[in-house]
Amino acid sequence: MKSTMPCLGVRVPEVRRIVSAAAAGAPFESPDQLGATALELWRSATAREERYAAIDLTAHRLVAGDMAMLPVYEEFIRSGAWWDFVDGTAGRLCGLLQANRAEMTGVLLRWSTDPDFWIRRAAILSQLKAKAGTDSVLLARVVEANLADPEFFIRKAIGWALREYAKTAPGWVAAFVAGHAPAMSPLSRREAVRHLAPAK
Repeated sequence: MKSTMPCLGVRVPEVRRIVSAAAAGAPFESPDQLGATALELWRSATAREERYAAIDLTAHRLVAGDMAMLPVYEEFIRSGAWWDFVDGTAGRLCGLLQANRAEMTGVLLRWSTDPDFWIRRAAILSQLKAKAGTDSVLLARVVEANLADPEFFIRKAIGWALREYAKTAPGWVAAFVAGHAPAMSPLSRREAVRHLAPAK
């Protein structure tokens, strides 16, 4: 892990168990309180697991689909600036998109061209768990905006997002890859078609 922030060695499932127990033992009174607590924990963290805990707090049903959490997620991504924090937060964007499709579509399109490639990675991965709820037009647009980027973490994200959607819509992904093959990096293309049946 390329980070100056130390790791305590606590495994992710154990972090989640601790966070869940703590939240159940001292219930939050409001979404604002939860968001403020997550940010305080994030900003005061001295170890990566404390930041994982801050992200895990935001999985609470109290803030599911709450657009007021978007600035919190954005801070996690911009200041975290590494794949573990970014990928952990990207799933929260999926929940926001499902609950606030019109507003979040605009946000993710803006994020897909942001100067910060971690924000762009989050936009690409934002529908990773959406399955049949994936907006394929949005997915295509955020991917197309980043096809020319040489950054490894962007190319890997493109392949991952397409590979995951291929579990739901293999024909769509196969057609997308075929139509964008000249512009797509070998890494993205290889990852995208990893589990697709070979074309006859």
